[in-house]
Amino acid sequence: MVERRIELDRRYHRKEKMRKLKKKLESAKGEDRNKLLGKIKRLSPFWTEASLTPPAAGGAPKTPKAPKVAKEGRDEPKKKAPPKKKPAAS
Repeated sequence: MVERRIELDRRYHRKEKMRKLKKKLESAKGEDRNKLLGKIKRLSPFWTEASLTPPAAGGAPKTPKAPKVAKEGRDEPKKKAPPKKKPAAS
């Protein structure tokens, strides 16, 4: 369990650090911006700057979701089983 705790602590620390770096990146310009991008890339190599900005009002097209299929015979809620009788104490 010790290894797991160390792993979790490392992950939480990294997430917090990323949050702080992203917040600084929003207001940074020029050389500071490049330094922050380097630090972010070191922590999370697959991170892209596109993920920082929220999509526009029109936004990118959403991926279509599978249509919901109605389950037959499940219109009413499931009934609970009657309580079990306790054996009489003799």
